[in-house]
Amino acid sequence: MDLQILLLLGQDGITNGAIYALLALALVLVFAVTRVIFIPQGEFVAYGALTLAALQAGKVPGTIWLLVALGATIAVLDGFRLLREKRYAKLPPLLIFNVGLPLLAAAGLFALPAGDLPLWLQVTITMLVVVPLGPMIYRLAFQPLASAPVLVLLIVSVAVHVAMIGLGLLFFGAEGSRTPPFTEISFELAGAPLQGQTVLVVVASAALIIGLYFFFERTIYGKALRATAMNRTGARLMGIPPALAGKLCLTLAAAIGVFSGILIAPITTIYYDSGFLIGLKGFVGAIIGGLASYPVAALGAILVGLLESFSSFYASAFKEVIVFTLIIPVLLWRSLTSRHVEEEEE
Repeated sequence: MDLQILLLLGQDGITNGAIYALLALALVLVFAVTRVIFIPQGEFVAYGALTLAALQAGKVPGTIWLLVALGATIAVLDGFRLLREKRYAKLPPLLIFNVGLPLLAAAGLFALPAGDLPLWLQVTITMLVVVPLGPMIYRLAFQPLASAPVLVLLIVSVAVHVAMIGLGLLFFGAEGSRTPPFTEISFELAGAPLQGQTVLVVVASAALIIGLYFFFERTIYGKALRATAMNRTGARLMGIPPALAGKLCLTLAAAIGVFSGILIAPITTIYYDSGFLIGLKGFVGAIIGGLASYPVAALGAILVGLLESFSSFYASAFKEVIVFTLIIPVLLWRSLTSRHVEEEEE
């Protein structure tokens, strides 16, 4: 190995690690607030990348129909509840947000020539179509079981993951997709080529992490999520609705996943099931952080990216094995150094 190969592997590792760090932060956030180990996090990466690719190909992405179906289901469930409670004034906003807006978005996608739109508008449409799936999935799958044990929530999370993979195959087919790069700029670093898209991924990931920091430190909703993560019962007593906290953190997790998918779509070919492996590597970073520490999870995810990159050079056939084996010493160390407590009663 010479300096040029070292720089190329380090560049690849840091790029992948930046994406894994975003996913690790999302996983830590969801678990801290809702106690859900959010297995489908990676599916939002795939949905984001493939929805953008479908728009650029001039097609209507199948995710819009999932948005319409979930919205209609929520409208029916919550509509019956509001009728029983005779809260008729809440019905129009419920129908507008869960039925009207998704149908309007679907009509707009049919009317607009999506393939001819500017890139920034295609990215915006992708975010608007896929991100709302996060809070909708929370409302249907996790909110009714908010007080259930972690194991039950994990089983539901696996079920949602399997359903989303199947729907991804239905919506996008088995063929992979890759989008054009956001920039064609390239540099040279110590004789090694450095693509502008790679720099964009790292810079955008760092900017999003900084943005999340300010969100949690400076905004009322961010502080509400922090309070819920620290003490769910205390936050509830202070007037922070658990359902609102859950929907908000799933919205953030979905946004992070979709944003990550959009960033990596020009770098690698994404298939309907690619998100699972990407999400698992983010999960390894989250495990290194103990599903509690955001900085350690981010650093652990970057370590995963570097380990994966160098493993692909020295033992490409075993790179996945090497990456996931990293969990074992981390779990052993945490098991020996952590105080074991019973699960918090809700």
